[in-house]
Amino acid sequence: GDCEGVPAGAHDNVVLGGTFDRIHPGHKLLLAMSALAANKRLLIGVSEAALLDKKTLKHIMHPQPLRAARLLHHLHSVRPSVAFQIVPIQDPFGPSIVDRNLQCIVVSRETESGGNSVNRRRVERGLNELVVDVVDLIGPADGDETNKVSSTSLRRASLGKFCLSGIPEDERVAGGEGARDFV
Repeated sequence: GDCEGVPAGAHDNVVLGGTFDRIHPGHKLLLAMSALAANKRLLIGVSEAALLDKKTLKHIMHPQPLRAARLLHHLHSVRPSVAFQIVPIQDPFGPSIVDRNLQCIVVSRETESGGNSVNRRRVERGLNELVVDVVDLIGPADGDETNKVSSTSLRRASLGKFCLSGIPEDERVAGGEGARDFV
């Protein structure tokens, strides 16, 4: 079931997971909704190891301890009354399929199927199903993915800044010789 409109602190123990490489507005929305859904504890699995293998530009991804520290700092500013537990995860499920105290999992629309997979695994293990709270991501209303805010686009932008550093501003135009005439 969807927890849209659920009052703040509706669940004692809430879980979510992700890479959280560069915190962007989509992350902030997901984290705020997660913190608001939790009454006592928010458990966050932060991807590391093999989960990062297929990530775009993984070589410029921030290390897991730094991502975790930034999450904690952000979450304390959102809802300091909740206990935040941030753990590294090496598989897509992490503690979500073994922690019997959980009541709710917060997912984005694009990871909703992951929340359902968590519930299947929990039931197989004799644990309660979690309420799946789906948060819509920030992005264009027409569904065009090209402008979607993502850590990948932020890594690409970061790489672009790195690659362009040292190139004079007036020479950063495609076209080689003579391009300056069009600036």
